[in-house]
Amino acid sequence: MYLGVDIGSSASKAVILDKEGQIQATAVVNTGAGSSGVDLAVRQALGKAGLTDTQIKRCVATGYGRVLFERADKQITEISCHAKGVRHIQKEAKTIIDIGGQDAKVIRLRDSGAVENFIMNEKCAAGTGRFLEVMSLVLGCPLSQLSDLVKKGKTGVSISSVCTVFAESEMISQLSSGQTAADVAFGAMESIAQRISGMGNRIGIIPAVVMSGGAALNQALVDSVEAAVGQPILRLADPQIIGALGAAKYALELA
Repeated sequence: MYLGVDIGSSASKAVILDKEGQIQATAVVNTGAGSSGVDLAVRQALGKAGLTDTQIKRCVATGYGRVLFERADKQITEISCHAKGVRHIQKEAKTIIDIGGQDAKVIRLRDSGAVENFIMNEKCAAGTGRFLEVMSLVLGCPLSQLSDLVKKGKTGVSISSVCTVFAESEMISQLSSGQTAADVAFGAMESIAQRISGMGNRIGIIPAVVMSGGAALNQALVDSVEAAVGQPILRLADPQIIGALGAAKYALELA
């Protein structure tokens, strides 16, 4: 059996593959680097598969906290692991939009599945999962219901700040001026989508396009990004585990 772990800033993921490359178990724990989340994710995945540590032949770690996971045989960047994980599921994928807790990436793939080019926004959390959390708090809407709120918006309120702190102030100001929570949510989601589209335009977005990362669980965000980039986005059943899946695939290929 082969283990891949993805230690992000806000969540830890684990995937176990057998020697045929079939997924035997997955786990997602909503605590990331600097916590015991990765250990819990590994224990949960092992428990689901009915395995013990000794049955794992090789482990690869990726993500923000990969260098802290001493049990890994190798550390590989999340760019490479997301490419490997996506192509394991969607072999026609040519562009990956990955929105994690603290950064966003657009990755373009060669026909072979290797990374051809990528761009990453890591200087500010605007346009990331953290920004969605801030939106949720400001609007008084549970994160799980944010998509429904966005869909009620009729006129998107402009949220122009590229910094999460300033964007938060903008949203508060718009609400204070009488704008509805739904319209502010719609506008904020549009601002994320436009930021992602701008990143993609710098390297070129080629179909087929997929989204990975926890933020891809937000249907309103996927719809907004799809409209902004002007390309249909293929839906993944479990976008959060893609990095860990790619890491597990690397562990298998290292055999």
